Amino acid sequence: MTDSAAMNDKSSMVQLEEVTFEYGSRKILRNISLRIPRGKVVAIMGGSGCGKTTILRLIGGQLRPTSGKVIVDNTSVATLNTQDLFKLRRKMGMLFQMGALFTDQSAFENVAFQMREHTNLPEAIIRNLVLMKLQSVGLRGAHNLMPSELSGGMARRVALARTIALDPELILYDEPFAGLDPISLGVIGQLIRRFNDALGATSIVVTHDIMESLKIVDYVYMIADGSVIAEGTAAEISQSTHPFVTQFIHGNTDGPVPFHYDAPDYFTTFGSSANE
Repeated sequence: MTDSAAMNDKSSMVQLEEVTFEYGSRKILRNISLRIPRGKVVAIMGGSGCGKTTILRLIGGQLRPTSGKVIVDNTSVATLNTQDLFKLRRKMGMLFQMGALFTDQSAFENVAFQMREHTNLPEAIIRNLVLMKLQSVGLRGAHNLMPSELSGGMARRVALARTIALDPELILYDEPFAGLDPISLGVIGQLIRRFNDALGATSIVVTHDIMESLKIVDYVYMIADGSVIAEGTAAEISQSTHPFVTQFIHGNTDGPVPFHYDAPDYFTTFGSSANE
């Protein structure tokens, strides 16, 4: 698809077109293409270091591709000046890995921060909106608590309320399930799905958590070695016979991702000393 055709595809909120990204001489993404339809929840899965978070940073404009196009809401991100990039980011919400709450601010103040920073709303309206957002994650009663007083699951819910504070059109989730107990994990998963549908938003979930993600997403991209190696609906991915997908889903010790890091032959390394 050409750049002009991609930007005319109104059904897509995000597109990556043959994107390559390198840190110096290290190639992280290799001619990767993917499409995130509007209104859908799409997961990007893969092992550590495969380029998942880099994709989120490219979408948000923190990074620029070495080659290829990153298109968000029919706009080529890399061509934007600082002012226009900030304007585009106003349409986005980001749930950072582990929540990343401001530790010196209460739950209320964490959610209110977005509204005070990006709007001119009166404090009375901000107060009502913050309490509504906290109510939506079940934590209106915890609005005065500090992050140190919250459990891991509660902190993640406050971070989610902050993420949706401005009713974003595009929500980016970086490992939203990391470190959560099974109950909290299920709660966060259902909230991701519920908020996407209620806001009419588009959500991209970068995650290692297979089982919880497959319950809530519409589509999955599997990434390995900087490339898309499989894609499909949750059902299609669950039934895939691709060796990497099978190993990833079932957590097998060996497969395309080996247990042993590449090393010289064992006897070559230890044989001579064993014979002494």
